[in-house]
Amino acid sequence: MSNITPIVMPKWGLSMQEGTVTSWLVEVGTQIEVGMPILEVETDKIANAVEAPDPGLLRRKVASDGELLPVKALLGVMADSDVTDAEIDEYIASYVTPSSDDDGVEEVSANLFVDVNGINVRYVKRGADSGVPVIFIHGFGGDLDNWLFNIDSIADKHPVIALDLPGHGQSAIKLPGASITALGNFVIDFMKAINVDKAHLVGHSMGGAVAAKVALLDSNRVDTLNLICTAGMGEDINSSYTHGFASSESKRELKPFLELLFADSSLVGRQMIDDVLKYKRLDGVTNLLLELGGALFGNGKQCEQPVKELSGNHKVLIIVGEKDQIIPSQHVKNAPSHAKVQVFSDAGHMTQMEKANEVNKLIIDHISG
Repeated sequence: MSNITPIVMPKWGLSMQEGTVTSWLVEVGTQIEVGMPILEVETDKIANAVEAPDPGLLRRKVASDGELLPVKALLGVMADSDVTDAEIDEYIASYVTPSSDDDGVEEVSANLFVDVNGINVRYVKRGADSGVPVIFIHGFGGDLDNWLFNIDSIADKHPVIALDLPGHGQSAIKLPGASITALGNFVIDFMKAINVDKAHLVGHSMGGAVAAKVALLDSNRVDTLNLICTAGMGEDINSSYTHGFASSESKRELKPFLELLFADSSLVGRQMIDDVLKYKRLDGVTNLLLELGGALFGNGKQCEQPVKELSGNHKVLIIVGEKDQIIPSQHVKNAPSHAKVQVFSDAGHMTQMEKANEVNKLIIDHISG
């Protein structure tokens, strides 16, 4: 049955255990291309399309609309036209949903903590223990769950580390300083604390500016830079978003600001709003975000623009969503001349979520040379 390819429930993020099939987007008999949206799945955090990792002819839909299934459960089957229906029936009947322990690589706890200069930092590790790791750095008000659709895909090829920056996620509500430079130095100290000499850095939004600053502060610690909807590449920014996000105290107030992050605002589900609001209601978070946002993005201006200062010492990939409502996509014209640039016309500020398969492939190709 080597000519049969399964379509399975994806694992989006470290905590996903199951998903609900909301609708199929293609019919049986469709020739599937790599990256084609096949069906939509809703998790407790976000709804998104399952995109084909492999090409093939869709021969059977196994999962029905509304069905709740565990990660890696069989959703459908692709097979060549010369594969008989009986062979497909046999494949489906014999399919056993693998457990999370069958990956070949032991899964690492979703929550690790390390003290960095008196600040307790949450981080996660995925993938192999050897090789140059990929470190994911989220943006303003975010956390490592912003890499929901990216961590596991990249970890199939490279070791992965993702952290919650100080004052974010489950890290201590304390700043090392309210500047990109302070955060860049903190990431360097974090790398030292977990014994990482060199890494590929992936940064989103504010995290992109932080990643670029790390490269400027300590060039030898950075192999490649992969910057998504990055700050630090131009002066303007939608500070009404950063201030409004920081100030929001209810679901009603928060939802319209979260919707600004996506080209498709329907991706903002109830659980996403609940999770963000739970974080924002922690003691000290609102004041910290107001302090940080005011220092970095006050009056609609970015105080530091490290991406524009990058030289040719590092390979730089810049990914932009043309419908970004937070950081103007026109800033891409300021990208370093040696950078590889990809603009997605139908994505917003959270391009790593809205165009996950394409972004993951770009990052893997870039860091693999």
